Amino acid sequence: MKIVVAPDSFKGSMTAIEVSDAIGQGVREIFPEAEIVKIPMADGGDGTVQCLVNATGGEILREKVTGPLVDEVLASYGILGDKKTAVIEMAEASGLTLVPENKRNPLITTTYGTGQLIKAALDQGCRKMIIGIGGSATNDGGSGMVQALGAKLLDKNGKEIGFGGGELKKVFRIDTKYLDNRLSETKVLIASDVSNPLCGPKGAAQIYGPQKGATPEMIKKLDESLAYFAEIVKRDLNKDIKDIPGAGAAGGLGAGLMAFLNAELRPGIEIIIEIVKLEQAIKDSDLIITGEGKIDSQTIYGKAPIGVAKIAKKYNIPVIAVAAIISDDADIVHQYGINTLIKICEPPISLTEPKPKKVQLIRRCIKQFLERNKEAFQ
Repeated sequence: MKIVVAPDSFKGSMTAIEVSDAIGQGVREIFPEAEIVKIPMADGGDGTVQCLVNATGGEILREKVTGPLVDEVLASYGILGDKKTAVIEMAEASGLTLVPENKRNPLITTTYGTGQLIKAALDQGCRKMIIGIGGSATNDGGSGMVQALGAKLLDKNGKEIGFGGGELKKVFRIDTKYLDNRLSETKVLIASDVSNPLCGPKGAAQIYGPQKGATPEMIKKLDESLAYFAEIVKRDLNKDIKDIPGAGAAGGLGAGLMAFLNAELRPGIEIIIEIVKLEQAIKDSDLIITGEGKIDSQTIYGKAPIGVAKIAKKYNIPVIAVAAIISDDADIVHQYGINTLIKICEPPISLTEPKPKKVQLIRRCIKQFLERNKEAFQ
């Protein structure tokens, strides 16, 4: 037998590598002679850098950058095995987890550090970039990011505006004369499943502002500021970003990347599937085991287990998905190629247990399921 193990991380609890290893242990106890191919996955969010670095034999580098509150943070990014492609998670430099809850204020948080990571990757010789833009603390339209890369956002007195979404209405003119010229020969892919436009009822501020600390008054100001910034971009750069699906991702960072770096937005799971060569591994296998921390009706929107299952379905290969939490509305995933859902733990045991305990939970559940259904997979 050939069994492909391709789960995402259990967010905040176990990495995709740890989950893969635990599943592999359970499989080995029932099918000791099986060929087990482990491909830890991600979907463009947390864990994307590690996933792609591991898959390609790349390396992880660290850079001191400006955090969302203009303090110094140490951020990681990856360079893939080809030495030409960088993978960046914006949350490493500009993420919500870097901001204490009592200091969350998208009027002042900046994406400047994300721009510094892009510059660091350029300095390493990378001319292709994959940028995952989930988990942002910002709502600045990518203004900080482009300032870090040399663009000038000038007020009516010819001075640079400050950081944060609250400064965008001060922009009088955009000057890209000093924008890093290496960007013109760099292909940038945005890994995101967000389809929100930049502003309006479904825009960056309205939908995601509250989780970043925005009050209703702030949301109104931020939304108006993004709309104003879009008009300046249209006038000075001849780029109409206001209503592009995905422009509102990461507080408008999607719009900034499209406008200033000519970036292309694609579902993160599609990018990752290509790079890790998942279809090549799956097409001649007998069983697929995937999973993530929680499986519910939202899993069908660009999450790793569905990306894995769609390929398996193409080749009529059965798919098992494991999770710590399986919601009552999770049955919809069966329409996308997942045959069986396994909840790996029951109260009072949970995945807040120490790591060895969590590994044992996953290993035991996989073992028990395969033991009960052994004949079906032989």
